[in-house]
Amino acid sequence: MAFTLESPAFEPGQTIPEPYARNGGNLSPPLQWKNPPAGTRSFLLVVEDPDAPRGMFRHWAVYDIPAGRDRLPEGTAGPESFRQGVNDFGNAHYDGPQPPKGHGVHHYHFRLSALDVETLNPSGETAIADLLAHAGPHVIATAELVGTYESR
Repeated sequence: MAFTLESPAFEPGQTIPEPYARNGGNLSPPLQWKNPPAGTRSFLLVVEDPDAPRGMFRHWAVYDIPAGRDRLPEGTAGPESFRQGVNDFGNAHYDGPQPPKGHGVHHYHFRLSALDVETLNPSGETAIADLLAHAGPHVIATAELVGTYESR
């Protein structure tokens, strides 16, 4: 069985609803996953927009998610909930889709990586790019969900 990531809020390839957009409710969407590989000791979730005008834009990272979890509830953006990386807005919490008006449809990649370590142990607030580099050697498998959003 494949390692999969899904959301009850939107189907793969479909529009991310307004409550999860930065200029909407800015809530992180509910996410759930199935069939992580054997040897998984923690998870890292990253949300990226490769369609941003200046290239890859990182919206959110949650790390050190315990291996026993199989979901993140809606609104898991608070700093007290989980360890979170610093996004490209400069925040250590979820910031949803907010592409420039007139820039067309953007694709938001929610990537959940199964890791072979319990913790990434970064020092202090860590940028998402640095988390990804640190996690790279520990990735066993990755599940992905892509949603779209366009500012009007």
